[in-house]
Amino acid sequence: MLPFPHPFGRMLRRAVSGVAAGALLFPAIARAQYQQPAAPIAQILDQPATPAVLLSPDKAHLVVLSWPGLPPIRTVAGFEYRLAGRRFDPKTSGPSRGTGYTGIAFQAVAGGAARSLAQAMPSGTTIGDVMWSPDGRRLAFTVTSDSAITLWTADVATASATRVTNRPLNAVLGRPCAWITPQRLACTFIPDGRGAEPPAPGTPNGPIVQEALSGRAERAATYQDLLKSPHDEAVFEHYATSQLALVALDGAVTPLGTPAMRTGIDPSPDGRFLLVSTMARPFSYTVPLEYFPTRTEVWTLDGSVVKSVADRPLIERVPWGGGAALTGPRSIAWRSDADATLAWIEALDGGDPTVKAAKRDRVLLLPAPFTGNATTLVETEYRAAGITWDSPTRAIARELDARSRRTRTWLIDPSGAAAPRMLWDRSAEDRYGDPGDFLTTRDARGRLRLQTTPDGRQAFLSGAGASPEGDRPFLDRYDLATGRATRLFRSASPYFETITGVLDAAGTRLVTRRESKTEPANYYVRDVARKIAPRALTAFTDPAPQFAGVTSQRITYTRKDGVKLSATVYLPPGYDQTKDGPIPFVLWAYPLEFRSVDAASQVTGSPFRFTRPSGSSHLFLLTQGYGVMDDPTMPIVAMNGKEPNDSYVEQLTMSAQAAVDTIVAMGVADRDRIGVGGHSYGAFMTANLLAHTRLFKAGIARSGAYNRTLTPFGFQGEERSYWEAPDLYERMSPFTHANKIKDPILLIHGMADNNTGTFPIQSERMYQALKGNGATVRYVQLPGESHGYLARESVGHTLAEMTAWLDKYLKKSKTAM
Repeated sequence: MLPFPHPFGRMLRRAVSGVAAGALLFPAIARAQYQQPAAPIAQILDQPATPAVLLSPDKAHLVVLSWPGLPPIRTVAGFEYRLAGRRFDPKTSGPSRGTGYTGIAFQAVAGGAARSLAQAMPSGTTIGDVMWSPDGRRLAFTVTSDSAITLWTADVATASATRVTNRPLNAVLGRPCAWITPQRLACTFIPDGRGAEPPAPGTPNGPIVQEALSGRAERAATYQDLLKSPHDEAVFEHYATSQLALVALDGAVTPLGTPAMRTGIDPSPDGRFLLVSTMARPFSYTVPLEYFPTRTEVWTLDGSVVKSVADRPLIERVPWGGGAALTGPRSIAWRSDADATLAWIEALDGGDPTVKAAKRDRVLLLPAPFTGNATTLVETEYRAAGITWDSPTRAIARELDARSRRTRTWLIDPSGAAAPRMLWDRSAEDRYGDPGDFLTTRDARGRLRLQTTPDGRQAFLSGAGASPEGDRPFLDRYDLATGRATRLFRSASPYFETITGVLDAAGTRLVTRRESKTEPANYYVRDVARKIAPRALTAFTDPAPQFAGVTSQRITYTRKDGVKLSATVYLPPGYDQTKDGPIPFVLWAYPLEFRSVDAASQVTGSPFRFTRPSGSSHLFLLTQGYGVMDDPTMPIVAMNGKEPNDSYVEQLTMSAQAAVDTIVAMGVADRDRIGVGGHSYGAFMTANLLAHTRLFKAGIARSGAYNRTLTPFGFQGEERSYWEAPDLYERMSPFTHANKIKDPILLIHGMADNNTGTFPIQSERMYQALKGNGATVRYVQLPGESHGYLARESVGHTLAEMTAWLDKYLKKSKTAM
C-alpha cells in the first residue's frame, strides 16, 4: 500500500483538537452549541458538490447542474407544514428543505467548451424540476425564491434563459409541470384569489374521533406527518389545491377546469389528451395522501373530461406483505409507442397474495376515443412489474413474486398475433446471473421506447455485471429472436465505468461515466467499434484531495456457517502497517435479508470506485486515524424452511464475528479497539450487536428503531405482525436487551425524522432504558433534521460527535482499558 506523504500523515493521525473532543463530552445537558469537526473534515464539508448531469433526448447535449454546498440550519429548520405525509413551505407552495441547483451549463456531446446560461438567475434563488423538452432543444425548469416558484425555459442553441410567466406555480403535491409538445406545457398554479390560510381555532370545537367498525383487519405502517385535526385538514386542502393550466412558451396561460387537488398530470404521446389525477376528501388520520380518495380521468386540452378511468375511495386497509396490491386500476399510464392508448394493471386475486390464484394480475389497454371496454393484453402469474413498449407487435413485460424473489421477463405481442415468449425466469436476488435491463431511448415525441438496432431485430441490455471480482458494468446487443447476447462493452480495471446512453443505432458509440480509485467520475464518449481512447466531456475535479492518501481493498471472507461475505477495508492516509501496526477500526454496516445462501454469498460493489465522503459519511473517520471496514455484508438468510428473521441475532453475530476476525488477521485492526456503527436499520443492528456480543468497544447508532413493538405490523422484510410473532419482536428488539449493553453507545437522531418506523421517540426511549440500566450512553438530538441530516451545522456536529466518542473509547491505550 502506498503511504500518504509522511508529515501530513502524522498530522491526520493526531487530529481532533482538544477543543472539539473536550467540548463534546460533558455531563447530561439540555442544550449545546453546534461543534465543528476537526481538520480536514470541516474544509471538505464546505466544498460545493460534484455537478449532476442529464443527457438530452436527442443525445446531443449534456446539461450540467451545479450544486451548492450543504445548506445552513436556518434553511433546513425553517418553518414548514408536515401534513398528510407531505412536507412543504407555505411561503412558496413547494417542497421545503430542498437545496436546489445554482447553475446550468450545456455541454455538446460532439465536443467543445461547456456554455453556461447567458443570464444569471435572480439573487437568492435556486433551480429545480429540470426537464428536457421532447425534442431536446429546450430545457424547462423552476426557479424558487423566498416567496414563489416560477417557470423558466432555456434555449440550448443560445444558452439563453427566459421566465415564461410570473404566475406562481403550486408544487405542494409534486412536480408542477410536464411537457405536452416542444411548444407547450401543462402546469399547476396557485389559484387566483386563494387568500390567507384557514386560521387556527381559538378553542377546540370538539374531540377528535376515529373508529373502525368493519371488523376487518386494517393494519398499516407507522407513518409520520399525518393529519391530526380538522384544522390540519383545512390547511392541507388550502395549500394542496391548484389550478391546472396550459402554458405556451410566449407566456400565455390557459386555465383548465376548476381549482382542485391535482396529484398527477401526464400528457398523451400525441399531445391531444391529459391524464389527470385529482385527490378529494374524506381524508385520513392514519394513512398519508397516497391512500386518499383519487379520481383519474382523461381530459382534452380544453378541459373536457372524456373518460373516467378510476375512482378510488379512501384506503385505510393498506395492502400488506410481499406481493400485496391495491384493488382496481393501478399504475395507470400512457402506452408510449401509441398516440393515445391507456394501459393499467388490475389484481385478479383481490390484491391478496395469500389467496390461491392461477393468475395474480392482468394488464389492460384502452385506446382513444376511450369508448367500450378495455381489453386484456396479458395476465401474469406473479405481480405485473412493468412494460417496456416498442411497437404495435412487440413489448417487454416483467412480473415479480416478492416473497420468493422470482422474476420473469417476457417478449409479448400487443397485437395478439403471437403468444408471449419467456426470455428469463430467475431469482431477483441472483446478481451474478442478472442479464441486465433493456435500454430505452426517447422517440421524437420524447417518450421512452425500447432501443433497438435499425432492423429492429436486436435490443440492448445494460447491467451491473456482478461477479466474484466485483461489479463490472456491461452493454450487450441482444437478439430478440434467438436470445443470443453479444458483448459490446465491459468495464475493465482499473476503472469502474457505467453506461449513460447509447449514441448510435448499432450500439458502438456510448456516453459513459468513468472513475477509478484515483480519478473522480467524469463523462466520456467511447467508440467500442474503433477501440480508440475515450474522449472526455467533463472535467470534474477531486472534491476532497485530502483523501488521496487513503488506501482501500475489496475483501471476501466466510462466516462459520459457510455463507460468504465481502467488505471494503479502508486505511487512513499515511498508515504504514510495519510502523503503525494494528489501529482502531470502525465497522459500518446495514443488514439485508435473503431467501438463499447463494444470493447472500455474492460479492457486491467494485474495487475501482473513486471514494470521497460527503454529508455525514462515516468515511470521514479515516482523516482521524481510524481504519474503516465499510459495508461488511450482514446477510440474514432464510434457513431450514424458516423465515430470515427467525435466526436474526445468531446470523448477525456470526457475520460480525467473521468481520472482526478477518481485519484482525489482516494485521490492520486492534481487536481491543474496534467500534461498530450504522444508520437506520444499521443503527438497529449496532444496538443488537452491543447487546448480544462483546466484540466492540463502542457503538454509534443514528436514526434507528430499537423497540419493534412500536412498529407492530412489520418492518424491513418482516411481514408477520407483533401478534403473530411476539417472541420474535421481543428477541429482535435491542430495547428488550438494554440491560445487556455494557459498551458505550452514542445515539443520534433527527428531531424531525419522517421515515416510516423511525420516530424520534425510538431513540428517546432507548436512551432512557440504557440510562436506567447504568449503561454508558450519549443521546444527541438534531433540531430540524429528518431521517438523513442535511444542514451544514448538523452534519458538522454529527461528525464531531462521532469522532469525539470514538476518540474517548477506542483511542485509549490498552493499559488504560
